[in-house]
Amino acid sequence: MNSTASESSGPNAPHSTGPLVLVEPYAYRLGGHHQHALVALARARRGTVVVAPNGIARQTAAALREAGAVLITGAVGVRARVLLRAAGLLARLSWAGQRLFRSSRWPVAARRSPHQITLLARCLVEAAALRTARRRCPQTAGVVILSASEALHGAAVLLGGLGHVRFVHELVTTEDTLVHRLGRAARGERRVTILCPTTAVRDQLTARFPQLTCGVRVFAVDDGLGLTDGERDGGREAFSIPAAEAVVCLVGGWWPHKDITVIDRALERLSEPLHVIVTGHPLDDAVLARWTNLPNIRLHNESGPLSEPDLRLVYAAADAALVARHEGVGKESGLVMDTARYGVPLIVSDHDPHLTAQLKDQPWARIFPAGDPASLARVLTDLVHRPFGLPGPGAAKALDMWGAAEQAAFLTRTARALSLNTSRKKGKGGGGC
Repeated sequence: MNSTASESSGPNAPHSTGPLVLVEPYAYRLGGHHQHALVALARARRGTVVVAPNGIARQTAAALREAGAVLITGAVGVRARVLLRAAGLLARLSWAGQRLFRSSRWPVAARRSPHQITLLARCLVEAAALRTARRRCPQTAGVVILSASEALHGAAVLLGGLGHVRFVHELVTTEDTLVHRLGRAARGERRVTILCPTTAVRDQLTARFPQLTCGVRVFAVDDGLGLTDGERDGGREAFSIPAAEAVVCLVGGWWPHKDITVIDRALERLSEPLHVIVTGHPLDDAVLARWTNLPNIRLHNESGPLSEPDLRLVYAAADAALVARHEGVGKESGLVMDTARYGVPLIVSDHDPHLTAQLKDQPWARIFPAGDPASLARVLTDLVHRPFGLPGPGAAKALDMWGAAEQAAFLTRTARALSLNTSRKKGKGGGGC
């Protein structure tokens, strides 16, 4: 079944008055796509319970408290604590294994084994968070894991003792035979609904797990807090960039799905001055050094993850954000969503046909062929000559992005429907909590 759960309401809807529980295993990271959504959802639904098994970054925690959220860090209860400690041990074992087997001289099975351990560790973290939610929130409107693992869905339910909705953002590692058998033995798939941010991710997931209930829903949410004229002026001042000079920003770590090579070669071709703001982690210092020496590039390097206020300054200073990915990458781009939310023009590769179709008629977006540095250089030259138009109020909808209140309501309805359907199958009332 490849559709999201339908809405359930009425007096028999389970746990209709409890809080929404959001689990974010990566809340300890500073800033970013997932943290923004977490805070926006909490603001939209006061009293939301946030479970962060690995801790919460200070600034994220402050924003969540200001939003009226209840924060639970670590694990609550003996079982949850045991699961979380076991996850830590497995994570360290995986790290050691990746260092040991990183050479291509090792057989593929050996090089894949640490990543299989990572899947197990992530499953245990999720299970610890679910046990914590079950202990602290016996009555809940629903539980949603915002950044869930791509594997061991049923095992997380079995070990965590709680059915839930889970967002799977991408498929990085597949289950090998042993892990696959463990997952199938758990038999908890009927108590989970999976949401994927794009059709491409959904198709990949259902091809490997045809028994799962899986639907498509954009993860990013529009909080309505676009950049102001004052912020745009302040962004230029923060980087000491004159108002008349062109600026492009390159946000986020340089992960394998990003095509930094095409950007590198395009910048080499420019014959007119362009400011480039780079931020994120990890970055390639050798490439940055090369850009620094290019005659027409003025590089501004803000390495490392940035807080939300600092990230807004980066976008505010830019005439456009640049997103370049390898052809075929189909996961949701938080950077593309940022441009629509903040109101920043976009330069993007045509790596994803669905995304290209959404953006091709948008006056604030410029699309270039993936892997084509000459085409990208022409787009950047156009930006130098004349600024692109800003995204309007309908930019978020063009990308199927929902408002925070709408997203929170949808997640609550989906979780309630899952709990109700599970209860009916069991032949008794009550949900997974």
